[in-house]
Amino acid sequence: MTTKVLVAGFTGAMGQKAVNLVNESDGFVLTAVFAAGLTSTTPADYDLPANVAVFSSLADIETDAEIWIDFTLPSAVYADTTFAIEHGIHPVIGTTGLTDDQETELQALSKEKGLGGIIAPNFGMSAVLLMKFAKEAAAYFPDVEIIEMHHGDKADAPSGTALSTAKLIDEVRPAHKQGNENETETLANVRGGDYNGIRIHAVRLPGYLAHEQVLFGGPGEALTIRQDSFDRSSFMTGVKVAIDKVSGLSELVIGLENVL
Repeated sequence: MTTKVLVAGFTGAMGQKAVNLVNESDGFVLTAVFAAGLTSTTPADYDLPANVAVFSSLADIETDAEIWIDFTLPSAVYADTTFAIEHGIHPVIGTTGLTDDQETELQALSKEKGLGGIIAPNFGMSAVLLMKFAKEAAAYFPDVEIIEMHHGDKADAPSGTALSTAKLIDEVRPAHKQGNENETETLANVRGGDYNGIRIHAVRLPGYLAHEQVLFGGPGEALTIRQDSFDRSSFMTGVKVAIDKVSGLSELVIGLENVL
């Protein structure tokens, strides 16, 4: 049995990797692609087979795809995911930028439709394990800060991975004020973003791809957990896990670690 797949954001770097993954995976076939604002919908213009449908707007999409892989933009991902669920297509979402409220709404819609899906802030196995290990460490080291480093073109900050890491840590971290209570910032925002007392610092520089450090401090000791993604191909291992498992899910799952 062959599972039909649509890749949204197929013209981007991650979208191209996803297209290649589908083409190279037994049991899956690329049946459609989507990217907003295309000037052409001719498959040959994108080196795609003639039987792959090309769409340039959500309103035009008519497909029998069973899985929707999304690597688009933070501004588009909510509408994309809603469209997929409403049309009975299992979403596998790698685009970051969804708010907590949006994720809750999408989970409710997924439950209403009885359709499973996966939203993953990061498909890299090293990043998934970093989040898992950080949550375990936070029970023993409640004083923690996060530094995430990405390429200069990344649209959102902090990264979805860093924010998810903070949320996981917050589940087990005792509530308390860390640092100097009388701290003064002589340069606005120099201490980074604040998620329930967990500071997150976002770096954007050319030469980087996707990297994260979680720094824990305790009396007389420190622990650093770090992951580095040097090539976008590293994310495809997780995407493959997601497309293998998503059709068997009955709800929208947040975080790849929850289906491993």
